[in-house]
Amino acid sequence: MAIIYKGGNGVIGRLAKAIHIVSAFWVVVLALIIFVDVTGRYLFSYPLLGAAEVIKNSVVSVTFLQLPLAIYRGGMIRTTILYDAVGAGGKRAIRTFANILGLLFFFATAYSSWDPAIEAWGIGEYEGEGALRVPTYPVRFLVALTSAFAAFIYLYLIYLDWTGQLDGESGEIVGA
Repeated sequence: MAIIYKGGNGVIGRLAKAIHIVSAFWVVVLALIIFVDVTGRYLFSYPLLGAAEVIKNSVVSVTFLQLPLAIYRGGMIRTTILYDAVGAGGKRAIRTFANILGLLFFFATAYSSWDPAIEAWGIGEYEGEGALRVPTYPVRFLVALTSAFAAFIYLYLIYLDWTGQLDGESGEIVGA
């Protein structure tokens, strides 16, 4: 079951797609970093300095950058055993309940991530020693901001569902 927004090329959809494109580009850059690191280790016994720190922070970043589009397109994991057994009203209630849970989860994540992001920025928190020190505040802010955007998307999906702008029956994404 996919939730389909019939007018999916709005500002929110375009922003979610743009964020996703950034994450895809970031994955390509990470692949290059890993390639250079492994090749340097193997051929020259000299790894790429700071590769581990960059990769460690980037995995979290890429994951959170991909969330808004996955939520917007209805791509989050779900089971349909109960969903398929109820009528249209029950399906809307299940979608609403699931969206409220998602909204609450990502709102809580954004809320709880904000103060640590501010603190990391204020104290200049970083990971790594020596040749490359990677600041942690960009990743912390990214988690907080993308979580807030994900919560907003869940709220938006509830609005769209209750105003009859979602099609939860066809299983295909229309215009998103």
